[in-house]
Amino acid sequence: MNLGKTVRMLRRKKGLSQQELADKASISRTYLSQIESGACNPTIDLLENIGKELCIPFPIISFLSLDIKTIPESRREDFLTIEPTIMKMIDDFLFIESECQSK
Repeated sequence: MNLGKTVRMLRRKKGLSQQELADKASISRTYLSQIESGACNPTIDLLENIGKELCIPFPIISFLSLDIKTIPESRREDFLTIEPTIMKMIDDFLFIESECQSK
């Protein structure tokens, strides 16, 4: 997965349209669409802001964006062992509450 696909997946899980998330993050819907399609690479600051609006910390967005091919081969087996448990914990933690308070 990549960052754009991760942002799209999280936005959809939160039940937001592109326009709604773009408005919350103070960017254009077109720019958000470009991020989600992988046509552009957002800054870490922007990803942190998007994460804030989704109520998802940037480190979690980063983890969800990992591609097994980017993990050193010597660590892939370890990653594949822990990844399902971590994904379940993230899913349970992030989507129990549909609301968050972003400031």
